[in-house]
Amino acid sequence: MTVIRKFLACASVGLAAFGCVTSAHPVSIPFHKRDAHPCPLGSEELHHQHSRRQAGAPALTDLDILQFALTLEHLEAAFYEQGFKKFPPSEFLALGLAQAQIDGLVQIGRTEAAHVTALMAAIAGAGATPVSPCTYDFKFTDAKSMVATAKVLEAVGVSAYLGAAPLVTDKKILSAAASIVTIESRHQTFIRTALREDPVPQAFDAAIGARQIFTLAASFITSCPPGSALPLQAFPSLNIVNAASVKSGSTLTLADTTAFPDGTTFCSFTAGETGTLFTPFSNGSCTVPPGLGGEVYVTITSSNTALTDDKILAGYALNFSSLTDES
Repeated sequence: MTVIRKFLACASVGLAAFGCVTSAHPVSIPFHKRDAHPCPLGSEELHHQHSRRQAGAPALTDLDILQFALTLEHLEAAFYEQGFKKFPPSEFLALGLAQAQIDGLVQIGRTEAAHVTALMAAIAGAGATPVSPCTYDFKFTDAKSMVATAKVLEAVGVSAYLGAAPLVTDKKILSAAASIVTIESRHQTFIRTALREDPVPQAFDAAIGARQIFTLAASFITSCPPGSALPLQAFPSLNIVNAASVKSGSTLTLADTTAFPDGTTFCSFTAGETGTLFTPFSNGSCTVPPGLGGEVYVTITSSNTALTDDKILAGYALNFSSLTDES
């Protein structure tokens, strides 16, 4: 058990590394190497960082990042806990899921709860108080919508890890993070299979930045206890009226057709194999590019050459369906 706890502590730090960007400009976090510890950021190092912060050091520390990671893990753990309390096994069986698949979903929830436990221990070991869970609205009304939302959450997790991988400077942290992202990917494949969707719809997954990831997470958060809200600002949300039926080559339409000016704004579509593609936004709609597959992240942006936080006007909206070319 001691070995498992040490592994979870290292994995938690790897997860925390993926919250390193909080604005339009990347922030490099100085992860300190301490060869005497089994994990680069043990509780002793975090305690020192906490003391430096109290003494007026730079606002963003590794402890802040751990708190951000804990906020996300609280959300995921609460999702599975609430879902399985709300919907009995019979509803999942009615979807055509086998008992082994239901057990797999339950195991995914246990994994998220284990991440929460490890993060809370790391933060408490640093002499700080872990952030508390927020109040959530996952908007699921039945077992089918719960499984569909689970697919969204797991896709966001994979994209978050990939988006922050270049920011990780310590090889031990990168290794721990890689060990988590492979599990997140297995979650995603398992859920896509349960939904009878293509389990491997593309050869690559999309890398997404932290503020965009937070925007997706914030859509499930209704309020947080005092002191537990993240210092991040979500982008305005998008309301795509035909999200359930949109396909490559079709027209994507917003509910508010006058929200953004014609001629100076664009729709961006980010997917694993294609990267980010742009199309003109006009009359409240834009054309979906061909060749997209799997989960696709959509934004409205003021640029059609680069997707950066300072250019994003609204998003991220995640298309929940696989996109296929229209015949």
